[in-house]
Amino acid sequence: MERIVIVTGGSRGIGAATARLAGTRGYAVCVNYRRNREAAERVVADIEAAGSRAMAVAADVAVEADVVRLFEATDAGLGRVSALVNNAAILETHMRVDAMDAARLQRVLSTNVTGAFLCAREAVRRMSTRYGGSGGVIVNVSSVAARLGSPGEYVDYAASKGAIDTLTIGLAREVAEEGIRVNTVRPAFIYTDIHASGGEPNRVDRVKVNVPMKRGGTADEVARAILWMLSDEASFTSGSCLDVNGGI
Repeated sequence: MERIVIVTGGSRGIGAATARLAGTRGYAVCVNYRRNREAAERVVADIEAAGSRAMAVAADVAVEADVVRLFEATDAGLGRVSALVNNAAILETHMRVDAMDAARLQRVLSTNVTGAFLCAREAVRRMSTRYGGSGGVIVNVSSVAARLGSPGEYVDYAASKGAIDTLTIGLAREVAEEGIRVNTVRPAFIYTDIHASGGEPNRVDRVKVNVPMKRGGTADEVARAILWMLSDEASFTSGSCLDVNGGI
């Protein structure tokens, strides 16, 4: 039976790597993106070249109506979703907490926390045996920032990822008897373009000295962990967090 996965923030970085890898493993993939349609379409083309079905859907996960439309478009274009990768997230320029305003906090938390909750809600409504579904898997993408706090850089982003860790624990227990597993993959310093949003594109090269393995990770390395969590090899794993962090 074909598995259908939605990857939020699937046009770049970890999301794009996850979407492509899922395609090579036989998933039909909905590549969600917010603005960069061209990048999303490139990911779709790669998945189709691997022999799997794929589609790109524009939706801002911070907007409830967009999330509902994202899942409805997947229903119509690919079928009932059986897996969700809650990957979409943003961060903003390095800044201390005493310099942050409410507008920044609202932007970060709306995407990183509210968006993840809304996507999880729509997934549960389709996967849960309580609603006539046949089960499924949700993998939330957190960050080592949830443990380290990112002082002097983006404590707001770190706090949002702490919320993702808690969402995973609570939701996993809530739906465990309804055929749904919920887990987190928590990367450390990964080479993606999200660091440019914080004002330091080469951040990983600066901080990798703090990693016991003395290097940053790749999006593909994180994607492999996510696909393991999605797979039947992780069939007795729920409410767990898998660190992909080079030992930090």
